[in-house]
Amino acid sequence: MKIIVGSWEALRAHAQPIRFEVFVDEQKVPAEIELDEMDAVCVHAVAYADDGAPLATGRLLPDGHVGRMAVLKPGRGKGVGGAVLQALIGAARERGDSEVILNAQTHAEKFYAAHGFAREGEEFMEAGIPHITMRAALA
Repeated sequence: MKIIVGSWEALRAHAQPIRFEVFVDEQKVPAEIELDEMDAVCVHAVAYADDGAPLATGRLLPDGHVGRMAVLKPGRGKGVGGAVLQALIGAARERGDSEVILNAQTHAEKFYAAHGFAREGEEFMEAGIPHITMRAALA
């Protein structure tokens, strides 16, 4: 597996189809809210299988939020999502961020907790899906 961290301009061709397959096709998030103006100012990461096929993506916003974490079915349960998350945390560290924050789908709470994130506050709905806010301090 290889992970590339870069701009939306550089990674959009691989990141966008992953996000649409996971969020729009599988989770029924409306297509019109999947992409936004923040993509252009985020740091993005894309994980690739050994054969070069894109498997997963995520983004780091300027304010330290991680979002749009998506792993295609062939990459699930194999550490691909964790590798993308660690790449984004690394980018946040390099940038000098003191913490990273994310709005996790509630079913993914244990995944993020395993990567050092702690739950904050109450469950809320986003795009019709239950979420929780989670935060991790960066050393």
